[in-house]
Amino acid sequence: MLVTSAPAQAVPSFDEVRRDWRASDWILLDRRGEPLQRLRADMQAQRGDWVTLADVSPAFRQALIVSEDKRFYEHSGVDWRGVAAAAWGNLWHSRTRGASTLTMQLAGLLDDDLRPSVRNRSVTQKIGQAATAVWLERRWRKDQILEAYLNLVPFRGELVGISAVSQTLFGKLPVGLDAREAALAVALLRAPNAPAARVSQRACGILKEMGQAADCNGLEGYTQLVFSRPASVMTTRDAVDLAPHLARRVFSASRPPAGTRIVSTLDANLQRVAVSTLQQTLRELSTPGRSRNVQDGAIVVIDNASGDILAWVGSSGAALSSAAQVDGVTSLRQAGSTLKPFLYAQAIAEQRLTAASLLDDSPIDLPTGGGLYIPQNYDRHFKGWVSARTALGSSLNVPAVRTLVMVTPRRFAQTLVSLGLPLTQSGDYYGFSLALGSADVTLLTLTNAYRALANGGTASGTNELMPERMNGHAMSTSRSPADDGKSTTKSRAGNTARTAVFSPQVSFIVSDMIADRQARTRTFGLDSPLSTRYWTAVKTGTSKDMRDNWAVGYSRRYTVGVWVGNADGAPMWDVSGVSGAAPIWHRVMDYLHRRTASLPPAPPPGVEHVAVQYAEHVEPAREEWFLPGTSQPTIALSALATKAPSGPLWRIAGPTDGTIVALDPDIPPANQRLWFQVAAAWPKGAVWRLDGKPLSGTARVGWLPWPGRHTLELVDATGTVRDSVRFEVRGATVNDDKRMRNASR
Repeated sequence: MLVTSAPAQAVPSFDEVRRDWRASDWILLDRRGEPLQRLRADMQAQRGDWVTLADVSPAFRQALIVSEDKRFYEHSGVDWRGVAAAAWGNLWHSRTRGASTLTMQLAGLLDDDLRPSVRNRSVTQKIGQAATAVWLERRWRKDQILEAYLNLVPFRGELVGISAVSQTLFGKLPVGLDAREAALAVALLRAPNAPAARVSQRACGILKEMGQAADCNGLEGYTQLVFSRPASVMTTRDAVDLAPHLARRVFSASRPPAGTRIVSTLDANLQRVAVSTLQQTLRELSTPGRSRNVQDGAIVVIDNASGDILAWVGSSGAALSSAAQVDGVTSLRQAGSTLKPFLYAQAIAEQRLTAASLLDDSPIDLPTGGGLYIPQNYDRHFKGWVSARTALGSSLNVPAVRTLVMVTPRRFAQTLVSLGLPLTQSGDYYGFSLALGSADVTLLTLTNAYRALANGGTASGTNELMPERMNGHAMSTSRSPADDGKSTTKSRAGNTARTAVFSPQVSFIVSDMIADRQARTRTFGLDSPLSTRYWTAVKTGTSKDMRDNWAVGYSRRYTVGVWVGNADGAPMWDVSGVSGAAPIWHRVMDYLHRRTASLPPAPPPGVEHVAVQYAEHVEPAREEWFLPGTSQPTIALSALATKAPSGPLWRIAGPTDGTIVALDPDIPPANQRLWFQVAAAWPKGAVWRLDGKPLSGTARVGWLPWPGRHTLELVDATGTVRDSVRFEVRGATVNDDKRMRNASR
């Protein structure tokens, strides 16, 4: 017979059909294969993950068999009893399935040539369907036929498969469909785009055949409600809306095909904790009656050793934020005091300071191109002479600015760029305000810069995706969603380049300074969210007008960065780093170390641990860490010159590095002197050197400017250059060479 002859060899096997299935979404997985986020990729049809028959509710299976193929488990592909019971014309009529079995319908879904259109359902197609159905029944099991049909059949509009219709119309997985929902879904098979009244009428008939006639009560109203709902985002068995910002970032960069499952470096459990912690803290700050006007925040967690990003929370979510689509992890924000550890690290590396050096926390006026720059402390009070350790730990602004004067904005900006911070201007553009974080950074780059300190001063890139194990950076797809992520592609676009920005010794000293709870007491007290029961090093920051609030720090294993603020840049009300971002940082760190200790890092070779006393009792005696050759057992305000490396002694205070001097031809040359001066008392044995030649004078020298580029050096008795600056003189030429080269008076 014709219907028993084998169809074309192109009919696939069940395993091939399941393997080639593509969900309409991209799927982002965590490092263990757990779904984190789905993003729509195929706009032609909406398909969910492949659903096994065991994951479909018994009610739906019953409704389908009752409605579409009552003798499904009895026939061999063609229901001959149904054929005999129907008139020939009705059997092949284009407006009814008649005796078309589920197996015959599946044949049409597998082969486009056998798929009838609305206006044309030919006898030839029916015969081809019957032949293919018999072939399928001989090679496929009944459960495979039913499972493939449920996943391939279109329901309504763009919805294809039981997963899509169940999650989009009813907001639940197929395993949870009850009898009424199942009847409505099955009713769509014969009239996918019919009005609600017609669909509910058909569904009521199915319910009666199922013995569930009572569920017909109110069915039409329920159907209208279901059809009026906006299409919801499909979910997977385990996923919630966990990582939308990272998902958009990853998929917009690679644009993989629909159905691609990409394994990220995120940890789903940590991601959930980070999301809930951020939302909980912001709700606490938004209590009615004492709201702090803060609705946005972001968190990033990085593994110190690998650079893997373990948590990426870009927003507080739509329930709290009016700009939930903005990714706070990658948005540019003013850094505030979070740049200070890098500033002190550079000053220590250049031996301009030690952790024990004294800095004057008193009012200071610094001339700039736009007038005077007058930095203030956070609390508007000054502490007098403090050590660099105290100045950094308590986040004092004036000592930081004095430190930047030593380092110079130009050199500090270069260091920040080496750490990966996205500064778009030179240091001279920011000026002395760079010490207080006037530059814009992102939470991701700032957190990774702190990770460099945790890694002994070496900066390296981060990883968002797990490494591709087969072929480099190539992206492939996981075709079978039932493999629990075991066959999913894992790719990495991370940067493996490493840059040694600070030495391990400098990084150790600065880490010890920002881990010192005693050093924080002048500003934060002993009991603050910055103090943990295990070793951590952390710094807070608040930008101008309280628009940005930061807490960034690290343990031996993890670096955690938190930003709190408003996406639109509106200022917060009475929120500082220690009250806004720090509690979130602390809670995330506690979760990371709930079962893992974080011990203080071992001192690297070369650092010296020396007992220090302050002669004027400026600070209590203590043991301090020093770079080799820079230690001082006694520090006195009256004797800062007792040893060369003490504080600002060996520093050129003026001109600053990169200065450009413009000569005025209308002013007599003798009145246009450029003053060379040191920051403190004249060091014993010190010598000025200009363009490689000795220059007479002591602490302050008036030099008649000569056009050109020049290098000024401060040299000790051994000939070692202790500090140097470069500057340029432009403008009028003076004829009296002898007078112009007169070095001092």
